Amino acid sequence: MDLIRNGWFSEIKSLWPGQCMSLEVEEVLLHEKSKYQDVMVFKSKTYGNVLVLDGVIQCTERDEFSYQEMIAHLPLNSHSNPKKVLVIGGGDGGVIREILKHDCVESITQCEIDEKVIEVSKKYFPDMSCGYGNPKVYTYIGDGFEYMKKHTNEFDVIITDSSDPDGPAEVLFEEEYFKLMKGALREGGIICTQGECIWLHLDLIKKVHTFCQSLFPVVDYGYCTIPTYPSGQIGFMLCSQNPETNFKVPVRTWSEKNKPNLRYYNEDVHKAAFVLPEFAKKKLQE
Repeated sequence: MDLIRNGWFSEIKSLWPGQCMSLEVEEVLLHEKSKYQDVMVFKSKTYGNVLVLDGVIQCTERDEFSYQEMIAHLPLNSHSNPKKVLVIGGGDGGVIREILKHDCVESITQCEIDEKVIEVSKKYFPDMSCGYGNPKVYTYIGDGFEYMKKHTNEFDVIITDSSDPDGPAEVLFEEEYFKLMKGALREGGIICTQGECIWLHLDLIKKVHTFCQSLFPVVDYGYCTIPTYPSGQIGFMLCSQNPETNFKVPVRTWSEKNKPNLRYYNEDVHKAAFVLPEFAKKKLQE
């Protein structure tokens, strides 16, 4: 609770030195330790309920849709016929909610190591966790590494909705993890991972981008804006087994008649997500 002072929560972390995001707190709804991390939910003055893990904002009711829609629809609309999808992390349920908007998806497997995050999200974030009751969804409580070792050549799309590379999540930004995902993909499969911020973590993004190019024929980095993530921007590393993939142009789109409820993603935003500012573009081309 030392992160809340004078009625304000401040996200102070070494991953973004010299800056922090602050939100005015109306009420702390929950604060406890799970088996793996510190979990807090508070009602904010202007962003609705806020989920905080180990002192870092994971989602808010006001702006979560931008991240959830982009991390799901960028890879899914870049695959011609995704039927089986694996989600690593994402205990808040937002990614699952978005994947279910694709009628072609037949099954969604989620690996979430911390059951407490799912429990908390069902109670305090019902709009995000609404997909958990869907029969297409299977939730595995445990280590995604171990799950993928036992399920090779199985999934069309793998989405990693991870926290920042600090502590337990650090391994999700290493080459061995991407090799595991590659092994769990079917032929022509696609992965999409939380890819950090170009304003804060460009060296890390470059490192991941480089080793991904040694593993996959097509690799790209896209991003979206979201006010409560550090510096207001978050990216996605996308890799494809199919050498014909062009992430910049979606191969599937919704008709106006069949378009689901979307608040951020559209075909133009999909294309624009891969238009990088010059400093980031040059770094990834080095």
